[in-house]
Amino acid sequence: MTSVLVLYMSQGGHTARIARRICESIERTGAKADMMNLVEATKEGVDWARYDVVAFGAPVYYGTYQKPVFEFIEDHKAELAAKPNSFFNVSVVARTPEKATVEGNRYMQKFLELSPWKPRDLKVIAGKVDYPSWGWLDTIMIQMIMKFTNGPTDRKTVIDYTDWDDVAEYGRHLLTLANQAQA
Repeated sequence: MTSVLVLYMSQGGHTARIARRICESIERTGAKADMMNLVEATKEGVDWARYDVVAFGAPVYYGTYQKPVFEFIEDHKAELAAKPNSFFNVSVVARTPEKATVEGNRYMQKFLELSPWKPRDLKVIAGKVDYPSWGWLDTIMIQMIMKFTNGPTDRKTVIDYTDWDDVAEYGRHLLTLANQAQA
């Protein structure tokens, strides 16, 4: 039975929801999937031998990834590269079709430029605007970004741009990476 590890970093919980949906879609096929927060993986370690495929997801905050993402990758680039693998990012700019592609998403391109690990597979996932859940500084910063990108700026706005069917399909896609490696 194919086993997939979905590592993720999540600050507000949305990337964790995405990781959960990925795992659920994998498990519906009869395969096994575990999700592990980056903090847990860093503190407790990962039993890499248990997994056939590794997916790693991180949200974009203010145009970049948080430092622990790159620290974990630096510490575990050999383990990540040793198996079929994928990286997914989560960003609100991916709400538009041209920025929802690997080629069109500047944050994915930035990841590829900065990361010592070069994933074999990549996925861009649209995130969520949730002003009521954010503190005042985050709200102001994101409002400025939204103003520049023609997004919502009303402080009462909650819009989930995530295509949940596409997220589930990505989970099933991860299983094909294991099959390709075995072929």
